[in-house]
Amino acid sequence: MEKHTSVLLKEAIDYLNIREDGTYIDATLGYAGHSGEILKQLNKGTLIAFDKDIDAVNYSRTKLSKIGDNFKIYNTGFINIKEVMEDKKVDGVLFDLGVSSPEIDEDNRGFSYMKNSKLDMRMDQNSKLTAYEIVNTYTKEALTNIFRKYGEEKHALKIAEKIEKQRNIKKIETTYELVDIIDKCYPYKEKRLTHPAKKVFQALRIEVNNELNEFEKALKDSLELLNIGGRVVVITFHSLEDRICKNIFKQASEVNEVVKGMPDIPLNLLPNFKLITKKPIIPRDEEIRRNSRSKSAKMRVIERIK
Repeated sequence: MEKHTSVLLKEAIDYLNIREDGTYIDATLGYAGHSGEILKQLNKGTLIAFDKDIDAVNYSRTKLSKIGDNFKIYNTGFINIKEVMEDKKVDGVLFDLGVSSPEIDEDNRGFSYMKNSKLDMRMDQNSKLTAYEIVNTYTKEALTNIFRKYGEEKHALKIAEKIEKQRNIKKIETTYELVDIIDKCYPYKEKRLTHPAKKVFQALRIEVNNELNEFEKALKDSLELLNIGGRVVVITFHSLEDRICKNIFKQASEVNEVVKGMPDIPLNLLPNFKLITKKPIIPRDEEIRRNSRSKSAKMRVIERIK
């Protein structure tokens, strides 16, 4: 039984432009939806995959072994891509930044505001920082900043004040206790539009896992690893990730301002990369109907040309 539905699966595989003897990285292995499809297309090639979550690693190793043996899995985050690969070049890198369905659905992981569990949210279960610690020990100012920066939550200050007040009476231990606090900070008319806890839970997950900083470093590193003709494919699920991807791709593919507009720009001053997708690819209506979690997905692609 498939534990997770990969978003933009066909599109991601198509845009990777896989060669059967190439080397490809799945930076976000998860439950091997994309990795399985990549491996099926590799004959003499190699798949290299990364994931912090040991449950995902164990499940995916079994799944991939049924397809072939030309793969390696590293139980570490994509922030370590450069160190693991050393100077080896690759023909493609895929980032799918969605949280895997099993992580959301498992009662004990604390990712979902729809299930009652301990406040955790760690993708790497050996990591020390949890959502519980953030909610119960960060200052009101720090909480406000996280909710605004990572959740774009307009009621950030009000929610942080309510958390501070509540934890002085009793520690906030579960997702439902936190949801209840957030719910009281939201006007009724706004609750009809979206779940009040959505943005705060996103912000906490990003802080727990240092997601944006790690993604920025790994994306820049992945561009350095590419062979000529190699591509990086990125699937994001919220505006903060997409902005990072868009800016890094723009910077890598733009002609230097100093020589822009010159009739004959020297080859060494032309960019090393070109954008394959001028605008992001988004899921089709049919995919959104099948998998509502795909609704916010955006996919961007870049290729090394020299």
